[in-house]
Amino acid sequence: MFLALLLNGNASVAQGRQPVDLELVLAVDTSSSVSPGEFNLQMQGLAEAFRSPAVHGAIQSAGDLGIAVAMVQWSDNRKQTLAIDWRIVGDVGSAEAFADDIDATPRFLIGGGTAIGGAVNYAAAQLRINDFEGRRKVIDVSGDGRTNQGSNPARARDDAVAEGVTINGLAILNEDGLVDRHYLANVIGGTGSFVMRADDYADFARAILEKLIKEISGVPIAERPREAAPVRQAARPSP
Repeated sequence: MFLALLLNGNASVAQGRQPVDLELVLAVDTSSSVSPGEFNLQMQGLAEAFRSPAVHGAIQSAGDLGIAVAMVQWSDNRKQTLAIDWRIVGDVGSAEAFADDIDATPRFLIGGGTAIGGAVNYAAAQLRINDFEGRRKVIDVSGDGRTNQGSNPARARDDAVAEGVTINGLAILNEDGLVDRHYLANVIGGTGSFVMRADDYADFARAILEKLIKEISGVPIAERPREAAPVRQAARPSP
């Protein structure tokens, strides 16, 4: 009897949430290693991406329901915040409006260690409590350092994957050339998960555009050959 009530209750909650093709959390690094100029480059790259016709096309190819997007900023295990609340992006107008919101978003967190596990836990919680129910759920984590504080990112990853979440990474090789390996081993997970890399913050806009096209559309894209520091993509099967 109790089990039936519980299942009916869960179904009612799910029915009360708006269906979307994708729930996407953009998790932006604001730790001590990120200077004001580097933070601005991240935000500019994200805004430019949502103004790109290629991203508009990816949103259309994802389905007819639109995508629900939110942005969090994160640093150490005590510092995460919802920088842009959830909203539907389903066409060119709403994508460009979201880009405008990114442009207007300040840096809420300054300083602190690099707690990727805390960022993943916080982002996963946002997926649980929002008003949407996505066919796919993705956490997009970008950062320039390996975990040096807080909860174990591999454990946070495994917990999120168990809830049906895919975690993708964008490793910024600004100061540490092995960040992408850390993301591959400890951060990404879930169906079709992958790591991409940016050589530095100046390369972030190029990398985040390619990353968003891939994860929004849900369709694999071919790597574009580059003479130096090619995009690194690596699939990780679901546990």
